[in-house]
Amino acid sequence: MFARRIVVVGTGYVGLTTGACLASLGHRVVCSDINAEKVAQLSRGEVRIHEPGLAELVQEGIAAGRLEFVLGSAGAVADAEVVFLCVPTPMGSGGGADLAVVESVAREVREVLPAGCVLVTKSTVPVGTSARLRELVGRPDVAVVSNPEFLREGSAVHDFLNPDRIVVGSDTQDAAERVAALYARLGAPTVLTDAASAEMVKYAANCFLATKLSYVNAIAELCERLGADITDVTEGMGYDRRIGQAFLQPGPGWGGSCLPKDTAALLQVADAVSFDFPLLQATISSNERQRERMVDKVVEACGGSPVGVRIGLLGLTFKAGTDDLRDSPALEVARLLAARGAELVAFDPGLRGDEAELPSGLTLVDDPYQAAKGAAALVLLTEWQEFRTLDWTRVAQELDGPVVVDTRNHLDPDVLRRAGLSWRGVGRTPVG
Repeated sequence: MFARRIVVVGTGYVGLTTGACLASLGHRVVCSDINAEKVAQLSRGEVRIHEPGLAELVQEGIAAGRLEFVLGSAGAVADAEVVFLCVPTPMGSGGGADLAVVESVAREVREVLPAGCVLVTKSTVPVGTSARLRELVGRPDVAVVSNPEFLREGSAVHDFLNPDRIVVGSDTQDAAERVAALYARLGAPTVLTDAASAEMVKYAANCFLATKLSYVNAIAELCERLGADITDVTEGMGYDRRIGQAFLQPGPGWGGSCLPKDTAALLQVADAVSFDFPLLQATISSNERQRERMVDKVVEACGGSPVGVRIGLLGLTFKAGTDDLRDSPALEVARLLAARGAELVAFDPGLRGDEAELPSGLTLVDDPYQAAKGAAALVLLTEWQEFRTLDWTRVAQELDGPVVVDTRNHLDPDVLRRAGLSWRGVGRTPVG
């Protein structure tokens, strides 16, 4: 049974995807935001988030009359049946999630929520947040539900509409079932549990993925020292159904808007209950070391000192298919190289000249061959598909040094060798 009216508070990455996708499932959705200019843009169907399929869903929802955007949340929730909180929960002091915006919205709407309404946390929040919100709202006629999102940037719309599972947690069974029913058309496995367990699922899943990535990066380094090939090793591992193929690709470290924040938050949650979590701490430490290791690999390729050396970079975003620079391992490698005195020239197809977040000493260009021109080495940091099809003979002609450091093992070493280039990957024997 579909809710008569859903309100999504917040039109960021999670909120806009949630609102547009729920509208596509037949629900009537109102998305609210405090930014008047953003509300006006979205009302015209203008989406500034780089996410495949999202703009089309927004435009279709508006045209069908199932999706609208309004300014402010208090007025929006007046006749809502379900209210999703999709507001920022950034890393706060000590590494824990900052719930200031979540609590602010809860205070703003608590008096105007209709009786029988369900308040849903979609943002990633620490275990115990649902209990905190119940106290804060102070309305026995309003249930609080945890419904964590599992969206990957670059495939969020697909992930929402083709979920591996739906997790819904509440201490009120009826409320949990009502929220689960919103996704009935998707036919996904549904986990109905208590609120604390649902909140833990998101952290447990993301921290496990971070641990898996750190483990593979460590194995890649061991492969380099022992003469093994990480590509063959991970292929052999991946056929084991207990392990699987996903998240077995070595790289410059993990980052983005979720994993760094969630690993730090879970550590703080563990500390709050006096639980020592050395495995998770080692996961984080290993990730920091991996970025330094990639810098060392680049410095070695440049002859031992990067001071005053021009280095070309391919990719700065934390992953391909997005314009997100938050906690990007590629950007951190760039910062570390700049700090060592390198002159950096970078190209990323997801960036269009906004250099506000880029380190000093780095110039952003709009062509990959410009990034290569006059460089002592070229470093691939983000796995954009178009980098595989560059004219590598032309790249070789532009470079001053014939070395490509591929921190993602994304390129074909034989193609580069035929172009006269030396390829250096991660956990593999150099070629050329």
